[in-house]
Amino acid sequence: MVIITAGMIGVGKTTLTKLISEHLGTEPFYEPVADNPVLPLYYSNPKQYGFLLQIYFLNRRFSMIKAALADDNNVLDRSIYEDALFTEQNHLDGNISDQEMNVYNELLNNMMSELKGLKKKAPDLMIYADTDFETILYRIKKRARPYEQFDNNPSLRDYYHKMWAAYKQWYEEYDKSPKIKIDLQHWNLEDPENQKVVLSMIDDKLADLRGKSFRMRIA
Repeated sequence: MVIITAGMIGVGKTTLTKLISEHLGTEPFYEPVADNPVLPLYYSNPKQYGFLLQIYFLNRRFSMIKAALADDNNVLDRSIYEDALFTEQNHLDGNISDQEMNVYNELLNNMMSELKGLKKKAPDLMIYADTDFETILYRIKKRARPYEQFDNNPSLRDYYHKMWAAYKQWYEEYDKSPKIKIDLQHWNLEDPENQKVVLSMIDDKLADLRGKSFRMRIA
């Protein structure tokens, strides 16, 4: 099966992806952050680099989802299905112009049309990782990426809050595949016992999906 994880930066998505891939024996596809040359530039000057960053991410995420759907046995740390969420927020914040937004949407639509031509057209499950906003801020500080820090940058903190709120709406509207929400504040993955609980929740959801698929085939 193809599983995608989704959620805010700092929520624990990458840890969750690694945990699932090891549990299920599948290949993980991680979000292109460490080797992203544009991301630090964006944080230093979002108005100059907003469009470039979104095109960079869109291209990488398109390649990832194509490879994942073709292989059909993996877990993706963030995917093309939530890419527009960031672009729309950059547009609202004035970091991306109307013309750039139109170019982005046309490119995204072309990519999504191409995915429809694949044998497997969508993921089997989307797992949304959620926490409260203060936990997001704590975890961003804890992982200590210099360009993500917001103590002396109130506009960056405000951006994080807007994305946190936007993600909640995105989850409610997401309809590309079955989905499940997991509270990674309550089930903090630093605790091995919590890891077992979360994996059990995912196993139960996958078993339910497999049962539904089987029932549909014999109906």
